[in-house]
Amino acid sequence: MINNFKIVLAIPCLNEETTIAKVIADFKAVFSILSIYVIDNGSTDNTVKIAIKAGAEVLYEPLRGKGNALRRAFAKINADIYIVVDGDDTYDATAAPNMVQKLIDNKLDMVVGIRKHNNKKAYRSGHQLGNKIFNNLFKIMFGSQFTDIFSGYRVFSHPFTKSFPSQSSGFEIETELSVHCTNLNLSTAEIETYYTERPDGSISKLNTYIDGLRILSKMLQLLRQNKPMVFYGIISFIALIYSFVMGTPVQLTYFETGLVPRFPSLIVAVGSLIIASLILMTGVILQTMLSFQAENRHLAYLAIKSLETNQDFQDK
Repeated sequence: MINNFKIVLAIPCLNEETTIAKVIADFKAVFSILSIYVIDNGSTDNTVKIAIKAGAEVLYEPLRGKGNALRRAFAKINADIYIVVDGDDTYDATAAPNMVQKLIDNKLDMVVGIRKHNNKKAYRSGHQLGNKIFNNLFKIMFGSQFTDIFSGYRVFSHPFTKSFPSQSSGFEIETELSVHCTNLNLSTAEIETYYTERPDGSISKLNTYIDGLRILSKMLQLLRQNKPMVFYGIISFIALIYSFVMGTPVQLTYFETGLVPRFPSLIVAVGSLIIASLILMTGVILQTMLSFQAENRHLAYLAIKSLETNQDFQDK
């Protein structure tokens, strides 16, 4: 069945001259019908020349960041199925046919390659701990069906890529992809894939602490945008607790003596209560507005799905 679909491989790249040729060759070896695109993100080495020589088409995205590169790929490339993989030769190309077949057989929108490794150098303990923390945090925030939200190895359906409202610029794009699935209740699956260390001469673009902060910031932003009642409800609750902490001693003193000797505390308590109420109302209003936005997102996805189904029917 795979031969009945147009499948493309999109490889976002920045200075991967050491590995890009092998990545392209590995995927060519497992897919005879694959169209390969390298999305160059402003490389200053020979990545582009090597990619073209290896048989890939090159798209140029001058704005740095993996998110910007994938946005360009999803906008400019038309296909039935999209495989996305990093250009650092750390992912196993032989897993791609199984991932694509699972997407087709189960009519899914995304299949994620879960990273499994036998070498500690491939996946540093600090990164494993951070990944575990962020996965658990994602599950608390969004109720996730994912166990590896930062995997750079994924397979997508056409409706997914064309309805994905990408906003991220950097490595936080994987988080946004996962949130998009949970928002629309899209069908997804995971498949274990081998993950190896970077070859000698290949340098990671990931800055552990800076990118970690960016990802955390993006998760909070996505929580605010997609679950405003939860986001503003938490802030409102904190303001309410502070109001009680400041106001309770004043009330007890008033009940005992009939006097209010600490006006500043009373003012702060009342002010915090008002702020808590306003923040809660903000969450309620935004949650109501979000319901219309969610409907529009779902309708956009269904419209693309409908066009795809109609085209399949006409072809038959």
